[in-house]
Amino acid sequence: MTSPSTMSTTRRALHAVAEVLIAGPQYAATGDIRLAARPGGFGGVTAGSAAVAGTDLVTPTGRFPVQGRLIELAERAGITPRPLRDVYQGGPEFTLDEVLDVDPAEVGVLLRAFTDGDAALRRVGPDQEPVLWPEHFDIGISLDEINFGVSPGDSSIDLPYAYVGPWNVPSGPFWNQPFGAARPMSELATPDDIVGFFDEGTRAARASRG
Repeated sequence: MTSPSTMSTTRRALHAVAEVLIAGPQYAATGDIRLAARPGGFGGVTAGSAAVAGTDLVTPTGRFPVQGRLIELAERAGITPRPLRDVYQGGPEFTLDEVLDVDPAEVGVLLRAFTDGDAALRRVGPDQEPVLWPEHFDIGISLDEINFGVSPGDSSIDLPYAYVGPWNVPSGPFWNQPFGAARPMSELATPDDIVGFFDEGTRAARASRG
């Protein structure tokens, strides 16, 4: 059974790769930090960007296991690492000596947050393009002054969760977080379940507006 402490190690490794080896180099080339969900993983939004698929970093030249030090993976993949601390504040601090330690089972659980989240978000906002932001490592959209998204977990909630975050957070039992409402992905087995949670949050937010 996955524990929060061991999952956080795998999540940190994926987050480091997302920021320093995918979003950072993409930003250096195009000025764009956005990432997107991909089948079985996530990657950059511009042509030729690297991606994560399962436990591998994938580039136009090959697949490279996410293991060892971050700088060693960059060298194997032929990527010039580019941290984004000068672009945004918040999120973990990564160094090039970051040791990447991933568990395949945990990777599957974490990446489901992105793939199922992406599917649900496209149904809730069909005219929106879900973005996986490298800063907080969550995928989301904003619609009708409400943020919808799915996170693989963070320093506040250590396991994957979906969230509804009205720009002005109402009071009431549905709103169980300072930013709005969160529900564990362990209770949301399919994209349909995530959509149901988003719909519940939309109704609660609209009811609070009167």
